[in-house]
Amino acid sequence: MKNERKKYLWLSLTPWAILAGLAVLAPIVFFLANKSIQEDKESLTRLMVEKGAALIRSFEAGARTGMMGMGWGGAQLQQLLVETAKQPDILYLVVTDAEGFAVAHSDPDRIRKRHEPASQVVFGEESEKLRWHQVKAEENTAAFEVYKLFKPIRGLPAWGRMRHHGMMMRGPASRRDWPGRSQENFGDDAVGPALYIFVGLDMSAMESARVEARRHTIAMAIGVLLIGLTVLASLFLAQGYKLASRTLAKVRAFSDQVVENLPMGLIATDENGNVAAYNQTAEAILGISSDTVFAGSAAKVLPQELWQLTERLENKGTVVEEELECQTASGTGVPLRVSGAVLHGEDEGFLGFVFIFRDLVEVRRLQQEVERSKRLASLGSLAAGVAHEIRNPLSSVKGFATYFRDRLKDSPRDRDTATTMIQEVERLDRVIGQLLEFARPSTLKIKPVRINDLIQHSLKLIEGDARSKGIEVKVDIPLDLPDVPMDGDRINQVLLNLYLNGLQAMDGGGLLEVKVSRDDVRKLTTITVSDNGRGIEAADQERIFDPYFTTKPDGTGLGLAIVHKILDAHGGSIKVRSQTTEGTAVTITLPDGEEEQDRG
Repeated sequence: MKNERKKYLWLSLTPWAILAGLAVLAPIVFFLANKSIQEDKESLTRLMVEKGAALIRSFEAGARTGMMGMGWGGAQLQQLLVETAKQPDILYLVVTDAEGFAVAHSDPDRIRKRHEPASQVVFGEESEKLRWHQVKAEENTAAFEVYKLFKPIRGLPAWGRMRHHGMMMRGPASRRDWPGRSQENFGDDAVGPALYIFVGLDMSAMESARVEARRHTIAMAIGVLLIGLTVLASLFLAQGYKLASRTLAKVRAFSDQVVENLPMGLIATDENGNVAAYNQTAEAILGISSDTVFAGSAAKVLPQELWQLTERLENKGTVVEEELECQTASGTGVPLRVSGAVLHGEDEGFLGFVFIFRDLVEVRRLQQEVERSKRLASLGSLAAGVAHEIRNPLSSVKGFATYFRDRLKDSPRDRDTATTMIQEVERLDRVIGQLLEFARPSTLKIKPVRINDLIQHSLKLIEGDARSKGIEVKVDIPLDLPDVPMDGDRINQVLLNLYLNGLQAMDGGGLLEVKVSRDDVRKLTTITVSDNGRGIEAADQERIFDPYFTTKPDGTGLGLAIVHKILDAHGGSIKVRSQTTEGTAVTITLPDGEEEQDRG
């Protein structure tokens, strides 16, 4: 069951469910990751721009201070440019003219050469704003270049003044030596040509930081995605577990109810030899309480006759069915029909034994009833024929005996003999009448009968005999009993027979008790006639309803047989509980029959 539950949980997490969760989470995670990467890129760009702007402002401030306060010339400003470019992460510092030729350079060898990144710049008034772009420096090194219009002194470029004062830096002696330069670029007026400053920053650290940030962001995105998928999987598994638990609880409750209400006894043991299941029917049949069964090992608490089946199960390996006579907790034997089997798991491992058994007491009683009914039917047919054949000769014998009795008035001895013959013939005729009554089918006249009146009337018929024997008669009848459909005369005959049997069993006085109860649900009326007489021997209890079986010296053995037949005709039943020296209790059960109808 546990493996089935795991399998059910994993089946509830289908690939489509995983794909659906991935389709929902992936775009969200990738959007957030891309946004984070862009933010990191913008942040690094902003940092580089601010760093370049700070360098430009620093150089402009140094140039302005040197030129105005110390009278620096081009050589000092070139030196300032070189020294400034020595700061970490600075690839170069370049001052160019409007055509992109280096007027000053952190690498002095590149002065008067075109600064190649400057070719990508559109010079003009807009360049007074700080601009930046990414370019390729030497050896294809990526550089982040920040540039703007260079004005150390507003309205008068530094190198214009230096040239005007005859302090040009090293290089060609005259302006005509500058390649590609026009004459107008170096006018003699106070306003020199427009100059631009470029700061090239090393992007390796930026790229490393960007790669690391991207890697971190991607790792975080993958982590978030996995966490999201894990959460979704957990939700699916939790839902599946909840559903499986609910289903398992229903199955377990259903199986427990089935086992508990099974009309047969059920016992199951585990692999350790302890009782794992024990239903109410098994408890009722064996008479062993569940507390006792679950407290010890099965080999000790179960009847040995039942537990010995395990040896045959281990040897045979298949289902074993047998009829056993088991000893109950009270010490009495009870016949059982037992089916036993070995329990195996999915891996063919041993799980225990299971026994299902049925009490055969009622089955055997019914079998005996069937056999007795067959015997009675055969005996009844035979008795009817014999009685008919005997009755005619008996009538002749009785006639001749009457004739001789009347003729032999003068001989008292002969007269007494003839009288005795007549009495015996009449007794035989009564026996034959009872035999015929037993043999012929019972015809009932069903009508509603008040039980209280019926029992009171039947008890009056034996009142004198009970008083003469010193027997007390006790009656327990509810006052609210409904009228019961039955043949009152036949049931009165049944009660009288039971009363007389009880009186005959109590020669020295005693108690005869009649108790009535009603089951409105099943529509059954139960009458119990009990006495505290000598009881019936156990060996005789199975034969008391057989015709001509009697323990009385003067009995015919047809009384209880006729009682049984009358109750059968009513669809009722009769049960006898008796122990010697303790008395006998006879219980008859009458179902509600069809009213106002003859039934044969």
